[in-house]
Amino acid sequence: MDGSISSTHSLPKRIEVIKSDRSHSHSDTLPLPTKEGSDSELFGVRTSASHDTSNNKEDGASEDLNDIRRFSFLTRRVVRAVGWGVGAAGILAWWICTIVLRPPGYGWVAQTVIAWFALLLIASSFVPVSVSIKKWTPSGSFVRHWDGCRQAWFRIPYLARLAFGWLVVVGVFMGLVFGFRSDLQSPSSARAVPLLGVFTFQLLFCVTSENRSKIPWSTVVLGLFLQQIIAMFVLKTLAGFDIFDWIITVVVDFFNSGVNAKIFLLDQDTVNKQWFIVNVTAAVLFFMATVELLYYLGVMQWVLKKLGWVFFTIMNISGAEAVVAAASPIVGQGDAPCLVKPYMNLMTRSELHLVLTAGYSTVSGTFMILYISLGVPAQNLITSAVMSVPAVIAVSKMRCPETEEPITMGGVVVNRGEQKDAPQNIIHAFVKGATFGLYIVGQIIANTLVFLSLLSLVNSLLTWIGIGFSIHQLTLQLIFGYVFYPLAFLIGIPRDELLPVARLLATKFVANELLAYTELQALMKTDAALSPRAYTITTYALCGFANLSSLAVTGVVAALAPSRAKTATKIAPSALLCGFLTTMQTAAIAAMLI
Repeated sequence: MDGSISSTHSLPKRIEVIKSDRSHSHSDTLPLPTKEGSDSELFGVRTSASHDTSNNKEDGASEDLNDIRRFSFLTRRVVRAVGWGVGAAGILAWWICTIVLRPPGYGWVAQTVIAWFALLLIASSFVPVSVSIKKWTPSGSFVRHWDGCRQAWFRIPYLARLAFGWLVVVGVFMGLVFGFRSDLQSPSSARAVPLLGVFTFQLLFCVTSENRSKIPWSTVVLGLFLQQIIAMFVLKTLAGFDIFDWIITVVVDFFNSGVNAKIFLLDQDTVNKQWFIVNVTAAVLFFMATVELLYYLGVMQWVLKKLGWVFFTIMNISGAEAVVAAASPIVGQGDAPCLVKPYMNLMTRSELHLVLTAGYSTVSGTFMILYISLGVPAQNLITSAVMSVPAVIAVSKMRCPETEEPITMGGVVVNRGEQKDAPQNIIHAFVKGATFGLYIVGQIIANTLVFLSLLSLVNSLLTWIGIGFSIHQLTLQLIFGYVFYPLAFLIGIPRDELLPVARLLATKFVANELLAYTELQALMKTDAALSPRAYTITTYALCGFANLSSLAVTGVVAALAPSRAKTATKIAPSALLCGFLTTMQTAAIAAMLI
């Protein structure tokens, strides 16, 4: 009896605790409806008046707090809508003015694409794409027809689909070689040689594949096809030329933004001398600071995720592979793997091979700015970087096919992991990027100095040895120049210029592409300058990090994925050669169009 009474009297206190917890747990949502006097009796048990008063006060405070939060939420939505509306109106006004006035330095194709792309992004922030497709197409007919076409396509036997794909690729190649008008600088016979080179590279990758039965031929065909389409779009269409010309103008203007800073720190005469160390410092520091700022704002992650989604969807690779492949031409071989840091330890052998190959096959935005400062045409560098992305996927999957199930096969991920000293605001992010850029500048200068010295030492030793055989100019460039002589021929270099270009390829492979570009620009100022065709092809062929010194970048992968360090070390030489030949393949395809 006493136990029942005591338990009955303790019940209201427990009820109050439960109600208090519920009121706090629902503070972030709409308040629950209450009835007056409902607290006076619960489960047949009457509570005291003091409890009623305190509960009413709590309910009133909770309602006031919810009203404030609801008002704040609505205010933010209104401000956001007004801000985006003003931005959209400004973009539309800018587009109309540039179309009507046609100011110098503006191409109508480029700003039309940019303006309407930005407007679509703003619209998608209010209306999801899936809802838009269902609403703006009759009963979602677009999606229904697209799914129907996909299902019909995959009902065709695999071998028949593969044969059709190869016929399309070969047909496009033939169109590149024989479909455009010939001239003295670029006859059809000269454009046919790089076609032979491309198929030689494919045969080499297939023969040396780790598992030929597992080669994803659909990915290979799509990679070759996309590489050709990008080349034709940029080099043979007005729209492609205008868009990339605008991109190049932006890049050059970005580089020139540091001129005033250089003049402030030094003087006009020193800046006009175009010293290497001055150009490197200004370009790299500003670029790295800007990249870190874009990371802080979330812009870089968004761009990389969208680019990765394209390759993930089209080429049937894992999400981690897609992000690294898309990011390599922007952030470089050292930083691209950091974007998928939490997944590096779980990568398969094929994924690691593609990650390394993607880094070797192209250059980063930092070095692209540097080479532009040396006088290398920006269009060639940017086009080469973009063309190499689908090619590196095809090449890597031929050489090292996937035999396991990647953990990120289900979607695209961009995750840099936990950062030490993460930026707290925009200024902190910009300063942090500049500090990291200073470290990169130090690496560039130190490595350039060391490798130039080492190359000079080895060449002096070889020359001393060669004198005994009456060979007075025996150098590494001469030796590898003859080794790469057939390679220079296969990418379309004119026959009377094969040896100097082969020596430049040797410099790129033995030392690095920076020294090769420096030698190329110096060669163009002499009487032995290359022809315009040979010069353009060479600028494409040198645009990659595939050199012996870059093998040290394997340490980045080992640091991010200690459990995969042994595998990464084993496949690094294979990835290096694949990256080198991918760049050569890009140059060969460009040679068919110039």
